[in-house]
Amino acid sequence: MIKIRTHILRASSVIGLMLFLLGCASYNDRILPYYKNVSAGNYKEAETQLDKNSLIQKPRNKLLYLMEKGRVCHLNAEYENSNKYFNEADSLLEQGLTSTADEAVGVLLNPMEQRYKGEDFEKFMIHYYKALNYLYLHNTEDAIVEARRITLQAQEQGDKFNNKDKRYSNDAFSLMLQGMLYESNNDVNNAFISYRNAAEIYLKNPDKTYYGTRIPLGLQEDVIRTASLNGFTSEADQFENTFGIKYEPKKPAEGGELIFFWENGLAPVKTQVDLFFSLIRNSDGDLFFTDAAGGLLIPFNYNGDRNRVNTKSVESMRVAFPKYTAQTPYYSGAVITNNQQQIPLEKAEDINELAFKTLQQRTLNEMSKILSRLAVKKIAEYAVRSAAKDNNGKTNSLIEGLGYGLQLYSLLSEKADTRNWQTLPSYISYARIPLQKGENQITITLKNARGTDETKTIKINGNGRLQFYNYSTLR
Repeated sequence: MIKIRTHILRASSVIGLMLFLLGCASYNDRILPYYKNVSAGNYKEAETQLDKNSLIQKPRNKLLYLMEKGRVCHLNAEYENSNKYFNEADSLLEQGLTSTADEAVGVLLNPMEQRYKGEDFEKFMIHYYKALNYLYLHNTEDAIVEARRITLQAQEQGDKFNNKDKRYSNDAFSLMLQGMLYESNNDVNNAFISYRNAAEIYLKNPDKTYYGTRIPLGLQEDVIRTASLNGFTSEADQFENTFGIKYEPKKPAEGGELIFFWENGLAPVKTQVDLFFSLIRNSDGDLFFTDAAGGLLIPFNYNGDRNRVNTKSVESMRVAFPKYTAQTPYYSGAVITNNQQQIPLEKAEDINELAFKTLQQRTLNEMSKILSRLAVKKIAEYAVRSAAKDNNGKTNSLIEGLGYGLQLYSLLSEKADTRNWQTLPSYISYARIPLQKGENQITITLKNARGTDETKTIKINGNGRLQFYNYSTLR
């Protein structure tokens, strides 16, 4: 019996060590060659690395694979292929990625083994890239369909939360984009509605900011301009008073306008932080988790008989929780010049801020799920170890060894979900650039980390219409 027990303990230790070594590597660590090539602008090699990476090829990571594949194809100007993957990602989301079996995986193993369901802001970004792809393919009709789907996405998000809930349930940038898409199709009425809806999201906050982004002056002018174009004089006056600006209509440029998006830096990386909790019972008999400092009290969501739970069996639990780590962009600023006229860029979407704040908003709920999952493991482990002793006080070495194995597994298998769509930019800025008829040479002057300027020139043919261009500096 002693030999059996020794073998079980050794096997448990080996398995535990393997789990620990696997657990040390985050999602980012295991797919780093892909991200390095994206950052360096080697998009073809990045696509090769993505296709041969065994982790992202797993069925549970299919949504991530499709989003990354769509993104790298877009960066490589393969717009049809890009939308093929984004459409498949959309289809997955519409079908739903939650099931009883998938939830059970999260309880018995860890959330990294569940299907990746996407962050809320990532779902909006799919529409952004799909719309651009359609525009670059001169498919305005499908770009407008994508604009309408932004509203459906917003409604779906809103249904998840109470209207009074201040959590992220809409996206001001997506509504701005929606207005721009309608405007490109000469639908000024729907453009006004979209711009107004975007502005109202900012105006709900006293400082007129939304997740790290102050309401752009360009959006304020777009609301007033489209209100005037629709003949909504009272609405135009009202928004002038609300914004505190006097809008002066400008003569439309002969060559139309270019909406220029600058996608700078890379989204934050998810890492893992370890916290330690114990289970306590209050005077009413209710069970709560408390951290080492005693500053947190989180209810225990348990379907079994709480009165039979021994709190001593759930002590010193290590909780692996996801944490975002920001990546400092290489470029700190940019200036756009066209025909010797400088056009300022305004921040439109701060993905860094969205990532940090939305994770923070769901922290207690997520932590409750993780702690409850770990406690169930602990209770099972304690039950096995208790069963190892019979009424005469003798120990069954085999059962005791299984108990120790469960203990080691519970400790070392715990792993945070460190997955996210990491080739999204850190933030997106934009500018409306008036164009002359014919060829326009637009210069982008970038301020790099060494404090020196780098310039890039793009050529745009002014055709009298509203056009779009997105430029990425993903490092």
